[in-house]
Amino acid sequence: MLSKNQTKRITSLKQKKYRQQEGVFVVEGLKSVTEFLKSSYELEVVYYNNEEFIADLEPVAKEQSVQINSTELERISFLTTAPQVLGVFKIPEEKLILKNGITVVLDDIRDPGNLGTIIRLCDWFGVSQLVCSLQTVDCYNPKVVQATMGSLSRVGIQYTNLPSFLEEDKRPVFGTFLQGNSIYKMDRVTDALIVMGNEANGISERVATYVDNRITIPQFGVSKSTESLNVATATAICLNEFFRPR
Repeated sequence: MLSKNQTKRITSLKQKKYRQQEGVFVVEGLKSVTEFLKSSYELEVVYYNNEEFIADLEPVAKEQSVQINSTELERISFLTTAPQVLGVFKIPEEKLILKNGITVVLDDIRDPGNLGTIIRLCDWFGVSQLVCSLQTVDCYNPKVVQATMGSLSRVGIQYTNLPSFLEEDKRPVFGTFLQGNSIYKMDRVTDALIVMGNEANGISERVATYVDNRITIPQFGVSKSTESLNVATATAICLNEFFRPR
């Protein structure tokens, strides 16, 4: 059985300050837990409520697994419907950013669902690294982790001061704006930084000064009444155009 202290510790990981203090985060669901077990992330413990599920986990997990009942799993789960498997993994040290290829840069993204979807998009298009402003939502937020469906285990993420980062990196900087050159008329670029802005305010003025190439996704609707695209949707369109063969 889980002790009160164990339960309190795991449920506290919903908050960023406790994740940082403990150096761990929660992953829920068999698919996501399995993806992290296959990665370089270090496992602390796996909780499960059914023998059938432990059989599907990696061998290393069986040595660090604890069977609990469904009620206990519901107490420590952050989901509306508790899964059969919940893993606690250690937060790794941030890796150095590679100065080549395509890197997505996020300027103050606040919605966990948006960040989770963007991480999945990076994984889909083969973008191995994502750079975030210090104000961007924590990638180990339970809602972000859940939305990535395991992709977080394959995409490196670094939080940093964006102006300093953009000034030091020598790759061309592309940014999405309502006014700019059509993304559909771009030549293909294989080394670039793609900046995506905040959900409500777009790219901040300070970060915008480092953008060399302002691009826009043209609006084809007749009414032109839609003010903007969701940032995750816009990221999908941008990545598709950057990787589309010409």
